[in-house]
Amino acid sequence: MKDLILTYIENKDMEGLKSLLAGSEEMEILYVFRDLTSEEQVIAFRLLAKDHALRIFEELDTDLQHNLIRSFTDEGAIEFINELAPDDRVRLLDELPAGVAKKLISSLSPEEREVTNTLMGYKPETAGRVMTPEFISLKRDMTVEQALEKVRKQAQEMETVYALYITDSEKKLEGVLSLKKLVCSDGDAKIEEIMAKKAISVSTDTDQEEVAQTLQELDLLAIPVVDKEERMVGIVTIDDAVDILEEEVTEDILDQAGFADITGKESDRSEILVKGSLWKIWKVRLPFLLITLVAGFFAGAIIEGFEEALESIAVVAIFIPLIMDMGGNVGTQSSTVFARGVVLGHINVKSFLKPFIKEVGIGLSMGVLIGVVAGIGTSLWQGMPMLGVAVGLSLVATMTLAALLGFLVPFVLLRFNVDQAAGSAPIITSIKDIAGLLIYFVFVTTFLSNVPYY
Repeated sequence: MKDLILTYIENKDMEGLKSLLAGSEEMEILYVFRDLTSEEQVIAFRLLAKDHALRIFEELDTDLQHNLIRSFTDEGAIEFINELAPDDRVRLLDELPAGVAKKLISSLSPEEREVTNTLMGYKPETAGRVMTPEFISLKRDMTVEQALEKVRKQAQEMETVYALYITDSEKKLEGVLSLKKLVCSDGDAKIEEIMAKKAISVSTDTDQEEVAQTLQELDLLAIPVVDKEERMVGIVTIDDAVDILEEEVTEDILDQAGFADITGKESDRSEILVKGSLWKIWKVRLPFLLITLVAGFFAGAIIEGFEEALESIAVVAIFIPLIMDMGGNVGTQSSTVFARGVVLGHINVKSFLKPFIKEVGIGLSMGVLIGVVAGIGTSLWQGMPMLGVAVGLSLVATMTLAALLGFLVPFVLLRFNVDQAAGSAPIITSIKDIAGLLIYFVFVTTFLSNVPYY
């Protein structure tokens, strides 16, 4: 399909391209759309039917949405923003420059402006900020037939209708009902007879990650959001939860790679790293590399301090990369486990000690296994049992230390209000390299001090 789109654009056959897009599935267009250049995306997008364009737009990344909005005329952008679902509109406005966002909000219809301002009034990264206020509410004294009639009338305007919510006259949540159960029930039955009276909900100030984790763990399609007065004000849907978790994991991966957070927004950071000036890229990537550089000098100083041992038993140097690399691998694994565990809710930083002790134990167990194998292999290879002991014990100590650092470093950074794993990889590597070399040479001098090897 991509080749056809490019052919139509090259031949300036806009009618042919419009017909191709009109006859294509939305997911097919979305899949191809991300591979087009910015100019090609703008051309193709402008030829989509409005309802088609809206659904595709809502599935795009916010930075790509931003680029498309900038390509519109003011009137086109305002009309398009008006048509977006409230939660998608707020997410896009959050990514736009403040002046542009303010102008677009002031140009919305009074009804859409009120909804948008309400959502933007909640704290960033909370349920209130990411929820949609569009949901179907029923009354418990309704019959099934009356409820079905209401669903038919409102379904087109709603983001999802698979979950229906029962509220009282004060909009307080009383229960929940699936569309499937409603359709399968007798038409004269009352809603209160078939609804589930215990409805799980979150408050407007609940952290968005916690909301996403709840949806994922309970396998829900949507979760209701209530305000401080327990009134239902919106829902967070599973597609929003997937986007939230994806954003958080992506941010942690960038942080763990040692990219300092200078903007607070992952999309901005990504744009800087790909399209920014050399100076801006330096500001993101150099800080933690300088930490590694300083650590390298310290490691060199340690090797120099044990120069006599290296000169008398040159074979000792063969195993330095082994000690450092094994420790580095364990540290990377542990920090990744920590970052992912925090994002997915499997690790609670308030009860950090238990998973921390477990990870150190895992590092020790892996160190013992690898250390025994390496120690035996070293002894047989070099014919020096004491060197095998030194290598084996060094691996045990280094791998245990690396597992400890892999959990402890990102935890400490988190406690100091730094992103979960910001710079953890360079810091862990630096500490582990220095300590690993020191451990290795201490064991070498301890076990090989009496070995006559020249």
